Amino acid sequence: MHAKDILIEGHGRIREEVHAAVEGLDPDGLNARPTADANSVAWLVWHLTRVQDNHVADAFGLDQVWLTGEWEKRFGLDLPRRATGYGHGSAEVAKVRVDSGDLLTGYYDAVHEQTLTALRSLTAKDLERVVDDSWDPPVTLAVRLVSVLSDDLQHVGQAAYVRGLVQSADA
Repeated sequence: MHAKDILIEGHGRIREEVHAAVEGLDPDGLNARPTADANSVAWLVWHLTRVQDNHVADAFGLDQVWLTGEWEKRFGLDLPRRATGYGHGSAEVAKVRVDSGDLLTGYYDAVHEQTLTALRSLTAKDLERVVDDSWDPPVTLAVRLVSVLSDDLQHVGQAAYVRGLVQSADA
């Protein structure tokens, strides 16, 4: 098995969990924050998708789906155009509100497809390429891709947890 196959498998699992965290929630459930400073399912899924979109596009020299697919306009968020959620405080988290889970999963699925296309083109040698030399040691493509996978898995797990809290509060 090639490393790219493991990465593809990992991203497939993220997609399944994103859909499981979002599907069936109404806008109130998607946007609910268990406490005033907590993240909502909407923010968590938007953020993990924005980070994946940003990092994969940058690493492979692609355009971000957020911009080329006009997802930025569809979401209509009162945030900077290239915001990914990194460093967001409570006020910024509150600005990520959606009217439909389909918007979140639609954007995620579009990013997922671009990610899979990029991953399918990988060779073992590609994984050694430095994609960010602002770190010590410099970040290789392999490290960046594992970082995205790790970050996405953590956030989708958080989204599933928040979903559970929201649903138990409604019961």
